[in-house]
Amino acid sequence: MAIGAIPSPDLVYSAGGEAVARRSRVWRKLLRNPMALAGGFILLVVVGAAVGAPWVAPHDAAKQSLIRRFTPPMWMPGGNSAYPLGTDQVGRDILSRIVHGARISLIVGISAVIVSVIVGVAMGLVSGYLGGRVDVVLMTIVDVTLSFPQLLLALAFVAALGPSLVTIIVVLGLTGWERYARVVRAEVLALREKDFIEAARAMGVSASRVVFRHVLPNTFSSIIVLSTLQVAQAILQEAALSFLGVGSGRAYPTWGQMIALGRDFVSVAWWLPTFPGLAILLTVLAINLVGDRLRDALDPRVR
Repeated sequence: MAIGAIPSPDLVYSAGGEAVARRSRVWRKLLRNPMALAGGFILLVVVGAAVGAPWVAPHDAAKQSLIRRFTPPMWMPGGNSAYPLGTDQVGRDILSRIVHGARISLIVGISAVIVSVIVGVAMGLVSGYLGGRVDVVLMTIVDVTLSFPQLLLALAFVAALGPSLVTIIVVLGLTGWERYARVVRAEVLALREKDFIEAARAMGVSASRVVFRHVLPNTFSSIIVLSTLQVAQAILQEAALSFLGVGSGRAYPTWGQMIALGRDFVSVAWWLPTFPGLAILLTVLAINLVGDRLRDALDPRVR
């Protein structure tokens, strides 16, 4: 193109058009995959129940009624249609507690992943782009952190700081950032030698602008896929901590807490631990189905 010539609209909008086309291809792949659709439907139900918990739940999750204790599910002899999944040892509605527990699980899972993304992506960008001693030091920290079992590390921190919703989110977030740091570092090491990065440097573009304008956007696919799968992992860890009695405390009903409280009555009221366990199973399965199919859809090598 001659100097001073007006750029062609096709050239101006080619990058944007390519991005739109890529997003369209990703959506088409997801919509054509029955497993992704099944997982997405389950997730919509769980998210909808969590968001609308005060209106969706048929009863107050904390309301006790010893007269109705151990009411079986409505399809069993002695069941009551007002309590579709039965009641627990103090007469609380199981379905209402599961619905409210979905809110806690999603809040913890998503918030913990946000904390991990912020810390891990920052570490990975700095380590991969600067390299040298900075890379060695940061990756050594990552290796040391990964040498500790994540659940035991979280258990120790929560036991020391005291159980609360904020503590659980911060602890799970700060014990899960290493994976993001490693993935982003690997992406940055591959990207920093690309021609467009070298061209930006040659034009005098600052390092921060290169990182945030050119390098970081090219790592979004990996970050999104990893984050999707890590939400499921955070939900499982929160349930494990609640089961052990060091979760978000007694102020909120959680799925792990419900399983822990119902395990002593499993021989007389099997539904107490079973339905919260199924809620965890379906939610984690749905997230994994969507995450795996999203990874396939975003990977250009998978056709």
